[in-house]
Amino acid sequence: MLGRLPLDDQLRALRAVLARNELLVEVLTRATRLDLPGWYLTAGCVVQTVWNVVTGRPPAEGIKDYDLFYFDGTDLGWDAENDVIQAGARVFGDLPVVVEIRNEALVHLWYFDRFGVPCAPHTSTEAAIDSFAATTCCLGVRLDGDGRWRVYAPHGLADVFNLVVRPNPVLAPRDVYEAKTRRWREQWPELTVLPWPEPAVGAR
Repeated sequence: MLGRLPLDDQLRALRAVLARNELLVEVLTRATRLDLPGWYLTAGCVVQTVWNVVTGRPPAEGIKDYDLFYFDGTDLGWDAENDVIQAGARVFGDLPVVVEIRNEALVHLWYFDRFGVPCAPHTSTEAAIDSFAATTCCLGVRLDGDGRWRVYAPHGLADVFNLVVRPNPVLAPRDVYEAKTRRWREQWPELTVLPWPEPAVGAR
């Protein structure tokens, strides 16, 4: 199993698996044109490509969108992010996928209204990835200017390859995790979804 390979081999396997999703590779390649600070293609499109390949499905099947995150703390105005989104529309507009571009420096400004819990300002795209509802999805890839693949995987890759979804109770509330995992299980019933941890007895 890929999840039992040494880490160096897992990284090579990850690149080989992701390369089978031609749309993902095209988004990665075109994203370099935007020259965004601290950018990653991240979350579902990356992890779900692996799930598809491991379970014998077409590599891009069931992937709703492609999340392209970056971090620019120099301008926290919505207009600046919108300018990037519009630039992305020109770069990706002819592709048959939705590329969601978001400045992770702005997350704390809208997170409470959407999810009902406060979010401290992120300090980097990596910090934002660290806060995803499932550790399995804490995974980002990008291409450097020289074409080298860069991988951010703070929790490793074993769960990704082994189809294990593990909760990450650091920011997103339980209902977000459970809603996501219900949806994922409908598409990938082979997943092993671990339950949200219950609070310790006597904890307030």
